[in-house]
Amino acid sequence: MYDYDLLVVGSANADLVIGVERRPGAGETVLGSDLAVHPGGKGANQAVAAARLGARTVLLARVGDDAYGRLLLDSQRAAGVDTVGVLVGGAPTGVALITVDPSGDNSIVVSPGANGRLTPQDVRTAASLFLASRVVSTQLEIPLESVVEVVRNLAPDNRFVLNPSPPRSLPPEVLAACDPLIVNEHEAKVVLGDAYVSDRPEDWARLLLAKGPRSVVVTLGAEGALVASSSAGVTRVPSVKVDAVDTTGAGDAFTAALAYRLGSGASLAEAAAYAARVGAAAVTKEGAQESFPTAEEVDTL
Repeated sequence: MYDYDLLVVGSANADLVIGVERRPGAGETVLGSDLAVHPGGKGANQAVAAARLGARTVLLARVGDDAYGRLLLDSQRAAGVDTVGVLVGGAPTGVALITVDPSGDNSIVVSPGANGRLTPQDVRTAASLFLASRVVSTQLEIPLESVVEVVRNLAPDNRFVLNPSPPRSLPPEVLAACDPLIVNEHEAKVVLGDAYVSDRPEDWARLLLAKGPRSVVVTLGAEGALVASSSAGVTRVPSVKVDAVDTTGAGDAFTAALAYRLGSGASLAEAAAYAARVGAAAVTKEGAQESFPTAEEVDTL
């Protein structure tokens, strides 16, 4: 019996958000809306998204001993996330600077802060959380060596989910543990490197599988997603049509929902179809964590 459905190892940031009529070009200044501050970071977002859906969730992260850190801890606890794994101090809390245009598209610059101090030793010290969790999910807003340490500390029955964002080349040891590796088009291009030789998402999925993951999910925004494994081949998952307001955090909501459903026994295609509905619900509201739906809201979509 597991204490947690999902252990999220990752980043926790304060999102500083400004609405703009259009995003500035190089050397250009544009006027925007009033500044809004929201709890964010890919790790913290995934934890909140899963908890909102009913998952028993625990977060392993690091925040600063400052107002932003307290904001993040409060948001996790309010969503029902266990913060026993959240470490405090070592650097200021990470910050993400986000501009959002009228179509809902966003551009993000991240200052890692305390996220960059989540060390391999911190991961090893949290070994009991791995043993207590059914699924482990992480991203790349923490040091890559800490992600490698997550893989090395997986319990025998853990299922490992990775969204390589922001994208970079991944060591074979990490790729081999992914079940699934979840990428969008930009992330697929970076992970594939010289093997990115096609414009077809189906080919990306097959080429990524050849690099070692046990399964792959390629998210395609309004076009849905693809799921792929060596046993089941490539399957397309349709999107859910909604009017997008703000896409911030939608990928995190998708990943969290997929990880949770996989831990509940769903197939990869079933989990991705549910995750597509969760991601669609998230883009209909502004912000990241505050936009994440409950299970009841997803059922009505």
